[in-house]
Amino acid sequence: MASGFFAILDDIAALMDDVVVMSKLATKKTSGILGDDLAVNAEKSTGFVSSRELPILGKIALGSFINKLIIIPLVFILSALYKPAVIAFLIFGALFLAYEAVLKIKEFLDFLINKKTTQKNIAVDDLTTPNIDESKEIENSKVKSAIITDFILSLEIIIIALSTVLDETLLEQILVVSVVGIIATIGVYGIVALIVRLDDMGLFLIQRSKNKGFLASIGHGMVWLLPQIIKALSFIGVIALLMVAGEILVHYIPWIHQYSDRFLHALPEILRFMFVAFVVGLLVFGLIKPISILVKKLK
Repeated sequence: MASGFFAILDDIAALMDDVVVMSKLATKKTSGILGDDLAVNAEKSTGFVSSRELPILGKIALGSFINKLIIIPLVFILSALYKPAVIAFLIFGALFLAYEAVLKIKEFLDFLINKKTTQKNIAVDDLTTPNIDESKEIENSKVKSAIITDFILSLEIIIIALSTVLDETLLEQILVVSVVGIIATIGVYGIVALIVRLDDMGLFLIQRSKNKGFLASIGHGMVWLLPQIIKALSFIGVIALLMVAGEILVHYIPWIHQYSDRFLHALPEILRFMFVAFVVGLLVFGLIKPISILVKKLK
């Protein structure tokens, strides 16, 4: 009886060891999307009154958790009923990520081209304080946008995590995907919470030291660092989007794989993925842009 009990414990221990190893591999595979998730949510949780940053982040984190509660069972059901559907979702998500990357690049280029106009508009806007209803509307809009983007990114994270353990038992698949989902939620939003409060921690140090000495210098540095981190994360996020989207497109669409090998073989693999994603993103953007213009005119 006792030996049977200890045998069960050994089996559980062996299973958990396997889950840890596979979770590390799955997390590594999804790290690019996790980086973009981090960048997106850090950007969407800043620019508000200090007292609203964490509540807004809490709403987005709750939405992300609900997203994963929906996605994980859905992905397993699809995998059980019709495995090609999982790959189709993966490719669709890659197209969306490639489009998002191109859209962000376009927005950045538009900002550079219209920099003077943008600065004038910002100066005018700074003179006008939005009312409570406008602030609430902006807040709700940002939260909704972040949760929708998180849904797509979460779908990609879960599918990629599942793709790394498709040859394992169902129990191991569920455990690995669940672990990755928890890391993707708690890890990302925990880091974002620290980032968005960085300036407040800096201000605390400045006030505590009465704006004198070493602590004040650290405080000023932290206040200065926050927007730099947001900018860096935005850049890293675009790179991550292109890398992840390109890798999926090259691996799961045979003709893209064939042509990338033929014409881009001289490029390092990462640059090949990014180039493929950028070109595909441009094509998707070219298809979506006229449709969005038409929809706006019809409205």
